[in-house]
Amino acid sequence: MHRRQHDYRGDRPSRAPRAPHGRHQRRGLPLSELDPALTDISRRVIGCAIEVHKDLGSGYPAEIYAKALQLEMNDENIKYKADHAIDVMFGDDKVGEVVASLFVEDRFIVDLLARPGDVGPGERLACRAKLRAMELELGLIINFCERRLKDGLVRVLNPDQIAALQRNGEGDSPEYDEDYEAEDNPRDPHEPHDRHDDADSGPAAEAGEGGAPEDPRPE
Repeated sequence: MHRRQHDYRGDRPSRAPRAPHGRHQRRGLPLSELDPALTDISRRVIGCAIEVHKDLGSGYPAEIYAKALQLEMNDENIKYKADHAIDVMFGDDKVGEVVASLFVEDRFIVDLLARPGDVGPGERLACRAKLRAMELELGLIINFCERRLKDGLVRVLNPDQIAALQRNGEGDSPEYDEDYEAEDNPRDPHEPHDRHDDADSGPAAEAGEGGAPEDPRPE
């Protein structure tokens, strides 16, 4: 048989407790636990996305933002592959393809959206599935429809890959469940903060030129 054997571990830690109203409490992994080179390039891409959003605002189709972001990344000498096809394998057999909006520096993927509403569980799961297919640690989801871009920014982790890298480098490592996402260092005032859960308090104003807060764009 070509199928892989699965190792179901009986000692897996229990899942996080449910948040109020039946929502699952999503836990954050500090960016300091990821490769500094990876977090640096992801911040640069976020910076490019902020510049695009500040110039264009919200309301255009995703294809418009994708093209503008590519131009901004070209100016910043960030290498990427657009509309990157990802093979989905079942054992030794290819069963299909999925596409990431951008594959950046051969390190992480970016999925671009431009639609009203929060980034939902389905989009997070789809991004994480792509990360597992590519054996990558980090993915970004950017929804340009938000008036402030940080409200549409989510970092998604591949807990399997992070745990594997830590085991290879440091011996035993903690296991991460499906609900881990990367969180920024709260002491860094210039870094956009991710929206981790609908119950989060309102985000800080997005930094404009010279570090001054940017007023929300009118609807």
